[in-house]
Amino acid sequence: MSFNTFGHLFRVTTWGESHGPALGCTVDGCPPGVAVTEEMLQHWLDRRKPGQNRYTTQRREPDAVKILSGVFEGKTTGTSIQLMIENTDQRSKDYGEIAETFRPGHADITYWQKYGIRDYRGGGRSSARETAARVAAGGIARAVLADMLPDLKITGYMTQMGPHGITGDRDMAEIENNPFWVPSAATADQWAEYLDGLRKSGSSVGAVIEVVAQGLPAGIGAPIYAKLDTDLAAAMMSINAVKGVEIGEGMNAAALTGEENADEISMGPDGQPIYGSNHAGGILGGISTGQDVVVRFSVKPTSSILKPRGSVTKSGKETEVVTKGRHDPCVGIRAVPVGEAMMACVLLDQILMDRAQTGGKRGQIG
Repeated sequence: MSFNTFGHLFRVTTWGESHGPALGCTVDGCPPGVAVTEEMLQHWLDRRKPGQNRYTTQRREPDAVKILSGVFEGKTTGTSIQLMIENTDQRSKDYGEIAETFRPGHADITYWQKYGIRDYRGGGRSSARETAARVAAGGIARAVLADMLPDLKITGYMTQMGPHGITGDRDMAEIENNPFWVPSAATADQWAEYLDGLRKSGSSVGAVIEVVAQGLPAGIGAPIYAKLDTDLAAAMMSINAVKGVEIGEGMNAAALTGEENADEISMGPDGQPIYGSNHAGGILGGISTGQDVVVRFSVKPTSSILKPRGSVTKSGKETEVVTKGRHDPCVGIRAVPVGEAMMACVLLDQILMDRAQTGGKRGQIG
């Protein structure tokens, strides 16, 4: 069977293909009485949509979201919410030459091996265009979170493009001022020059994205099989082209000693525990500590490139593939708002589960 749904109580089911008439999602478990409008959701979709600058695919999609159910007079009703985004700028003819050939690095070959049929137009269901539906669902989650936790803030940004990291200190005010969502004006200029060269050569490159949630209270998450970090890792890994996920110190924790890695605890002036560092990424034992929740994920280079690569056809003949069409030279750029949306969906789901089990009760310290 196919799995198109994620979440426990706040559940999101996405549907649609890259070159189909439309794509969208069904959101179940949204609390009633939350203010939601198409304009509110469109704000988040506009941050992800293609064709906004020369560093993303030039496919021109307005990504206009329509609310088909679950909202009445601007408020959620508690019933399932159906969201739809029409595809308006498909160029399926660009993919005619790969109907019988598998693109290296793409899911073409595995979809064929599993199902014996595939939608080769833009990758069909495996296309990153599917993530527009996730961003729409994330807009619903953000609206609910704004009611529940008005101080919660979710921020995503790129920390690496190919081999290039951030130059100098981070300035979070710069994230919205450049096409790469990078907190550094100097770095944005360097990345622009680097990506221009790759784009003109017909190649692509990967990236690393960090997503931080500030203001999440302690106690969110559950032990063992419903850990907050387990669900976050699964959510980020499910994003198209993601090949690695880290929480907090992540893989670097293997190089630390026990005394370096342990986040020391003391009592703050308000009588609440405070931490001297955040190697754990705001999560211990699958449960939030009250610190910033920090998640990073790596995105591989776009597989559809103009450079010839060796492959095979469905009949088993060896050949070379050059993928025509409009593609992102660095798909990690548009993965930033997707990562934020997945963070929002997971946090809301975990908060709802916590309320169902504990009613918000907490163990007291001091």
